[in-house]
Amino acid sequence: MSQAEEHEGPVVHDRRRIDPRTGEIREEARATAPSPGAGDAADTVAEAASPTGESGGAEEVLVASAAEVDALKSAVVERTNDLKRLQAEYVNYKRRVDRDRQANQEQAVGSVLTELLPVLDDIGRAREHEELSGGFKAVAEALETSLSKLGLVKFGEVGEEFDPRVHDALMHAYSDDVSGPTCSAILQPGYRLGERVLRPARVAVTEPTVGLPPEQAAPGEDTGPADDEGATAGADDQPPTGNG
Repeated sequence: MSQAEEHEGPVVHDRRRIDPRTGEIREEARATAPSPGAGDAADTVAEAASPTGESGGAEEVLVASAAEVDALKSAVVERTNDLKRLQAEYVNYKRRVDRDRQANQEQAVGSVLTELLPVLDDIGRAREHEELSGGFKAVAEALETSLSKLGLVKFGEVGEEFDPRVHDALMHAYSDDVSGPTCSAILQPGYRLGERVLRPARVAVTEPTVGLPPEQAAPGEDTGPADDEGATAGADDQPPTGNG
């Protein structure tokens, strides 16, 4: 049997640099290992041999990157402004919706309260005639309390100044006891809900007589001293009568 036939099986070559049995570097690894600094020298030679255009290319890459950064900053600023605009529009929309919701609620409540005003008028007339007693009185007071909690306010008092915005004058008179247009009688009270007048107060108005023309003055009222002076002057101008 030849030597070639003895090694027909797989052959394993141990190429490890360190001997696993002794832990030392093998002679073959030392022979093939590069000398220290050889790689640095190669790099230096390659860098020296490289054309000058490569450094300019690096600068161009840096300039392009700065331009991209500026573009990204502009895009961020634009998107931020868009978000601020959308937020402002949303805030205005929400404020408008809340205002419309409150207005619709007040309108609905006002419509219901307006339908109940004749009932309150009947309760007031019954109270004036002392017919409000017993269970009917308790129900009436409970109704008035509930309507007050909803914001219904009754107005119109004798002696307050007449205001055409909230008062409806049904009667008119003159008197020396007032200094301006005054509500002398409340024929029907008025009601308001917040700043909204549901029904004006129907009143009788009394105005002062000062400054009225003579034809509108009350009978028996002194129209001025001019009449007496005129009468005296007329008597002096008459021709004398008698004998001589």
